[in-house]
Amino acid sequence: MREKEQKRMVEGYEITQAIRIGDREVLFGVDEKQELPYFCGFYRSNELVGEYSECMAGDDYVEMVELFADRVKAQCEKVREEWAKVTVPREKITEQMCLPLSQCDNLKGKVMAVRPEALRPEYRSAEHQLVYVRSGNGTRSASFGTACYCTNLYDGENVRWERYDFQGEVKPENLPQWAREKVKEVQKKETEKMSLSREVR
Repeated sequence: MREKEQKRMVEGYEITQAIRIGDREVLFGVDEKQELPYFCGFYRSNELVGEYSECMAGDDYVEMVELFADRVKAQCEKVREEWAKVTVPREKITEQMCLPLSQCDNLKGKVMAVRPEALRPEYRSAEHQLVYVRSGNGTRSASFGTACYCTNLYDGENVRWERYDFQGEVKPENLPQWAREKVKEVQKKETEKMSLSREVR
């Protein structure tokens, strides 16, 4: 017999609806014992901490559901605004465009594509998928660790993925032109960093 899933609670409210889109999750909760039995708030988290914000409680169910719906819609609009600012084609990097991960021994210095399933639906496109792998125990297939430290090719941010999050190395002929240019930039920075490190020693 399956164990009953643990309920998600916030200040006594059982979270009955949660939709994560964009940079935050919108929550709706219920606690019939409270004077204000309905709850709506935001939740945001990173690898270290999570925080709740703009939490509201009320006794009008319809009003609180409307608030929940309005907040979800606002998050959707923020994502559309983000999409509009993307300066490259928002194409998806598919499995067929990559060499299988099983054929990739050492990932260091390679352009890898994150599996779409590892990303939230609204971020399953090249500007979020394509990364240049710099280091980490997960770069080698025989290693005990799985962490890979990478540079996102679109925005240049340092990110961490696990080796199993990759669908494979992007075949050179399938790498978008903008990404090829970014790879050269990242490689140049890595070379400069290594040269500086040698000089310091």
